Amino acid sequence: MTVRHDDPALTGPTQREPAASPVTAAEITAILVRHCGLAADAAAAAPNASLEELGMDSLALLELQAVVADRYRVQLPEEAGRLSIPEVAEVVAHQCEEPASLAPAATGRPGHTENSVLIVAPPQLVWDLTNDVAGWTGLFTEYQSVEIIERSGDTVRFRLTMYPDENGVTWSWVSERTADPVRREVHAHRVETGPFEYMRIHWRYAEVPGGTRMTWTQDFEMRPTAPVTTAQMTDRINANSRIQLDIIRDKIERIAAELEVTPPAAASVAGAGDE
Repeated sequence: MTVRHDDPALTGPTQREPAASPVTAAEITAILVRHCGLAADAAAAAPNASLEELGMDSLALLELQAVVADRYRVQLPEEAGRLSIPEVAEVVAHQCEEPASLAPAATGRPGHTENSVLIVAPPQLVWDLTNDVAGWTGLFTEYQSVEIIERSGDTVRFRLTMYPDENGVTWSWVSERTADPVRREVHAHRVETGPFEYMRIHWRYAEVPGGTRMTWTQDFEMRPTAPVTTAQMTDRINANSRIQLDIIRDKIERIAAELEVTPPAAASVAGAGDE
């Protein structure tokens, strides 16, 4: 069995994808909504308002800067909060138009997936179980071990090791996640990126009639040397996320039944599953 820690110097067959289209205000809005807590209706109601006027605080702006840096290889200015969404898109698009000799090599359209599941259990139980990183081997079926490396407040850095794949290779990498229990959100990223240029994951939990809607959003891009393209990895992540979400739902619902805890109005949607 080979244990492979993620390493940037991976090689394999590569397929180039079409170059990304110009950055649009809609793309920046989507980032703000998915990653920074912006309400979609607020952006639509005031398209020319600055990010600060839209309620984006310093943490939200830092998250925007991080996602833009990952996705477009662009550094937003410190005064980005005083810019409107169209102005941010213009800044990013302008920097993306640098001469090829100065700009990083493009690897194609960034990958994005979003998958969710309805769990018939109270939000606090779902939150507690899914954020117990040390207990993930009992929740996911793909992880062989979890090693906690460091904890600092609501942030945990850890090493995940998967079960051997069909070729006998065991993949392992370090990730870091920061939980926000007030907003019921978690932001995570791979520290050891391996075949990825970057990998960012956003977990969201919403209380809904009959239970808790848990959503995983992943934004990533593959390296030119990766054995699969970004589009191929998007298909893999979508397929695997649906499998794991269903498994997690079933396990948590069994635990909720054993604890005899049920969410409000659970009977009306029991067994509805994910969309």
